Amino acid sequence: MTVAGNDRLPLASLLALAMAAFITILTEALPAGLLPQMAQGLAVSEAWVGQTVTIYAIGSLVAAIPLTAATQGVRRRPLLLTAIAGFVVANTVTTLSGSYALTMVARFLAGVSAGLLWALLAGYAARMVPERQKGRAIAIAMVGTPLALSLGVPAGTFLGGLLGWRTCFGLMSALALLLILWVRVAVPDFAGQAAGERLSLGRVFTLDGVRPVLFAVLAFVLAHNILYTYIAPFLAAAGMAERTDLVLLVFGAASLPGIWIIGVLIDRHLRALTLASTAVFGLAALALGMAGGVPAVVFGAVTAWGLAFGGAATLFQTALAKAAGDAADVAQSMLVTAWNTAIAGGGIVGGLLLGRLGVGAFAPALLVLLTATLVVVWVAGSRDDSRQPRPGSIKQRYR
Repeated sequence: MTVAGNDRLPLASLLALAMAAFITILTEALPAGLLPQMAQGLAVSEAWVGQTVTIYAIGSLVAAIPLTAATQGVRRRPLLLTAIAGFVVANTVTTLSGSYALTMVARFLAGVSAGLLWALLAGYAARMVPERQKGRAIAIAMVGTPLALSLGVPAGTFLGGLLGWRTCFGLMSALALLLILWVRVAVPDFAGQAAGERLSLGRVFTLDGVRPVLFAVLAFVLAHNILYTYIAPFLAAAGMAERTDLVLLVFGAASLPGIWIIGVLIDRHLRALTLASTAVFGLAALALGMAGGVPAVVFGAVTAWGLAFGGAATLFQTALAKAAGDAADVAQSMLVTAWNTAIAGGGIVGGLLLGRLGVGAFAPALLVLLTATLVVVWVAGSRDDSRQPRPGSIKQRYR
């Protein structure tokens, strides 16, 4: 992507960050496609193997904020390389382990590495470019996420059936090793923050604009995960159980143009894109609630949902990076925590809705959450419309 004039984005550096995001997401999600093989190899049930995804999320959740706060003064590239090295170690241990307990330890380490890496990526990308290019830079750095979900996980599942699940994790280690070399050669280094410049967690949380973004992340991602986690029973109730794989493929494919659109427009229309993404997701939820038994409506709604969700991480990370300024890494660690809380909450809230009210309760719950997101984003921008913009202001974020 380029901007007007001769300015060019540092693509080699940003694509290295995108590869880091790809490895992070694929490491997290790969067990979901390899449950039978891993269960047999580790001599446990598929349900227990499923907990390798849970322990990964827990590692990210508990490590992101304290690790990021503790490493504010560390130079950025060595810290990024350390996080990537964590994936090398974790995936290598997973490849070789015959013990379920050791595998769980490795997965927790991978989650810790992910928590640190996610906190670094958006701020790192933003520091490579001028202010006017920050949104696009973050969009490129985040493109590895939808690629991992739409292409990486299906490819990993296929290779797992062909070559064995251990080979898949071994390949992940090899990719991470290559990425270490790529980062060392192509990604610039930046200094950490001097002791006198660092803000406390509490101070970052109270910066103008940070809390609205974190609320929007929590509500939007919670809505997404209620539906995504329980898409199989939702489709079964609609008589489409055998089409679950196809529906997920449509969702993943639709997310790719979503992140491209966001990347092209984000630096000029951040607030409008955030509102539009939330509204499109809300319309998809409304369609599923009103006509979720009609296959054509389901596929259309899932396409709109994927389109809306594809660039969501970029929107929220860009807004938070602009709001937090030099404290972007600490703010991003809060976003990581909010995001993983929403993932866990999606499983819990969705399970309660499914057990007590059935899949018919999903659409109303999603609409409540997305309406709250719309209101917060709208009010956050409107509140500053009558004020002079200043660094870190809400108006600056949602311009």
